[in-house]
Amino acid sequence: MRLNSIRDLPLVGVTRRNHALEHATLHVLEEKYPNRMLGGHSNPTGFFIVGDVPMEAVADAATEALRRLRLGESQLAIHPGCGTNMVTSMLLGATLGWFVLRGARSTVARVLRMPVAFGFAVLGILLSRPLGPVLQQKLTTDAEMGGLRVTDVRRSLKGRVTAHRVLTAT
Repeated sequence: MRLNSIRDLPLVGVTRRNHALEHATLHVLEEKYPNRMLGGHSNPTGFFIVGDVPMEAVADAATEALRRLRLGESQLAIHPGCGTNMVTSMLLGATLGWFVLRGARSTVARVLRMPVAFGFAVLGILLSRPLGPVLQQKLTTDAEMGGLRVTDVRRSLKGRVTAHRVLTAT
């Protein structure tokens, strides 16, 4: 077996497809429940949808999302609330701010550079806005579902938090 990149590793590939299906499921749910706070998390065996929606709605949304991804609606694999976007913003903003401060030799020099560091951090955050979705598309999701299928949906209540476990297989 020849690997061209880390994306070709079996567990990485299935996690990327589950991540795309998680995003697409969230998009479908948000069409039906536009004002609900929903989130998700993916892994090699499926994904979680966190939020107060009926289990049947999650099962229907996952099935619909899979169908739509297979029909070519690859934009559903990209989600504005994805952690990839958040991490990209934090890393780029912090890195640019750090570059301004790193050469300061004294506390006074650091304090005097703070407004510039803040400006560079903001610039990093602004630059990350188009970069996050590109990273989702190229690295953290894969809209090509292949033989992926939904095998089960289970509801779990932890205190006041409702989570739905969507299991997948290839």
